[in-house]
Amino acid sequence: MTKPTATPAPAKPDQYTFGDPRTRYPVISPPVQQQDEPGIQSQMTPVPDLGEATYRGTGRLTGRRALITGADSGIGGAVAIAFAREGADITMSYRPEEESDARHIADVIKRAGRTATLVPGDLTDPAYCRALVDTAVSAMGGLDAVVNVAGKQVWQPTLAELSDEQFEQTYATNVFALFWIVKAALPHLEPGSTIINTASLEAYTPSPDRLDYASTKGAINNLSKGLAQQLIPHGIRVNVVAPGPTWTALQVTCGVDPETLPEFGSSETSMGRAAQPAELAPAYVFLASAESSFVVGETLNVNGGMNTP
Repeated sequence: MTKPTATPAPAKPDQYTFGDPRTRYPVISPPVQQQDEPGIQSQMTPVPDLGEATYRGTGRLTGRRALITGADSGIGGAVAIAFAREGADITMSYRPEEESDARHIADVIKRAGRTATLVPGDLTDPAYCRALVDTAVSAMGGLDAVVNVAGKQVWQPTLAELSDEQFEQTYATNVFALFWIVKAALPHLEPGSTIINTASLEAYTPSPDRLDYASTKGAINNLSKGLAQQLIPHGIRVNVVAPGPTWTALQVTCGVDPETLPEFGSSETSMGRAAQPAELAPAYVFLASAESSFVVGETLNVNGGMNTP
């Protein structure tokens, strides 16, 4: 008698596979959990999906040289994986405490046949931001894509509990670092280069317990639109991605009220679930690719159906 063969488990769909978007990724109900900032993604429950097993490249960024902040995990890590599989070399910025996560992303990049340059440091230090750009240019032989993803988000129930130090650190991480990096990168960016910044749904509908974070995202959106007008005469495009609720290490490092984690994203989006970082990466690929050549000063909202202006 012929021994029956096991039916292989269905493969996860890649970004080109059609299907019901509501069930493409699971509705998660994370247990209450907390880590010290900046958090280690590999220790989260569940671990976010960055597209390691699903993102399929088609050569859309062949030969590009990208600097990505927050590239060790979350949306930044997913973008690094996607860019590498599309043919780009990557310089990764991240906090030194996130080394283990960064090594994981670097391994994925190298398996895609691209180079990964790891540059740990503190984005609130302007000297680090400028040295980061110099290292990226030296390591990759140039620079033509700057992607600012890294961010700081810490919830505080009231304005009285929002300290001067936290307010300053949030702006330094989210806004000042972007300014320092872009300013340092400009002399190296040729026509055809792209800058992609990361805002948030919070820029439009600020949560009352995230006043500092939400206001930085409004600033990033505004700064990017003005910068886009300034740089397009030089052939450099600037655009923005504005994510909705996305399961990343920000959520388990006091980014939101820890007690709300089991319902994270499920009641906020029309889709009834939070996004996984893998779902954000294609938006960044599009804005970095030649396919978006007539897209300038745009904010691409990837938020599961939440209304924005």
